[in-house]
Amino acid sequence: MRSRAAILHDVGGPWSVEDFELDSPRAGEVLVEMAAAGLCHSDDHILKGDMSVSNEVARQFGLTPMFPMIGGHEGAGTVIEIGDGVTDFAIGDHVVMSFVAVCGRCRWCASGMEYICDEGAATMEPGMPTDQTFRHHTADGRPLGHLSKVGAFARHTVVSQHSLVKIEPHLPLVPSALLSCAVPTGYGSAAYRANVRGGDTVVVIGAGGIGTAAIQAARINGAAHVVAVDPVEFKQKSALQFGATHSVSNTGEAADLVRDLTYGVMADSVVVAPSLIEGDDVNSYLKLTRKGGTCVLTGMTAQTTRSAKINLQDFILWNKNLVGTVFGSCNPRADISRLARLYQSGQLQLDEMITRRYRLDDINEAYADLLNGEIIRGVIDFALN
Repeated sequence: MRSRAAILHDVGGPWSVEDFELDSPRAGEVLVEMAAAGLCHSDDHILKGDMSVSNEVARQFGLTPMFPMIGGHEGAGTVIEIGDGVTDFAIGDHVVMSFVAVCGRCRWCASGMEYICDEGAATMEPGMPTDQTFRHHTADGRPLGHLSKVGAFARHTVVSQHSLVKIEPHLPLVPSALLSCAVPTGYGSAAYRANVRGGDTVVVIGAGGIGTAAIQAARINGAAHVVAVDPVEFKQKSALQFGATHSVSNTGEAADLVRDLTYGVMADSVVVAPSLIEGDDVNSYLKLTRKGGTCVLTGMTAQTTRSAKINLQDFILWNKNLVGTVFGSCNPRADISRLARLYQSGQLQLDEMITRRYRLDDINEAYADLLNGEIIRGVIDFALN
């Protein structure tokens, strides 16, 4: 079949919205008609080369080129065709994508850590996870990758059944798209990785989509103080609507505020979710963290960043925890449904996180808005013409 998608042809972009050819799903695969796709900084990191290399560089080092590639790893849609052996999904099901595939059989899945599934670890490799061949092709017949084995910036996409989670049919698909990446990543960073508890003081660095979800997790789990840190005034004000008790523009201001709020103890946990983490900034995040507290690095860093500068003696002697996370350490099959229930109960605000909906054809404008700090979460709404 022929469909339409936003495609990157190499590092540097821009996004090219064009027709492509899509094969039917094979064994273990599902064809999804997308309803919405969220705009995440990670896709822009692919465009800029923070998380990718150009085709020329890939060939120089004997790597398989990533491009051309359909973007998008956060989305929701409806199943319209299933391949052989698919038993967990049926035509008409509403589904949310999981950019971390879950095989359910590897050591990590069996240990309750689906977020580091062996199959999910290959998310950036080209081809289908089922057999490494391609279902997506350019209009002239060349193999076409799809980001995170999802390709949410397409009206239709074929994915492994391991990259999907079924949701209740009455849930609206557009806000449910946020359950695919931003919300579990931010919510889980606070609730699971930082283990926020009632009465805690929490600092969230970056008040975009992921940061806003972390702020909501802190509120839902009973934090007494939630301090949002973002240089954009619009995001500072927005953070207060989602549960932040205070908002400031930088870590220096945050340190003074948290010191006053905690009588010098500092924050129980710090969730770091800016658009890009710089190694030189990590020490300032640890300074916000109390003795025995936890600093969670949630945001992405450039692949050229190989180290972080910290006060090692302070880190060791004050028993601090510096941890990473992927997908907020959430288990897609269990936690997407759990977050959907929080949304249904009114505790988790998804609709309010969507600042603006865009047509697929306007994706470059949408990313300009994101980079200019004008939106919390933008969404490609495929119903818009």
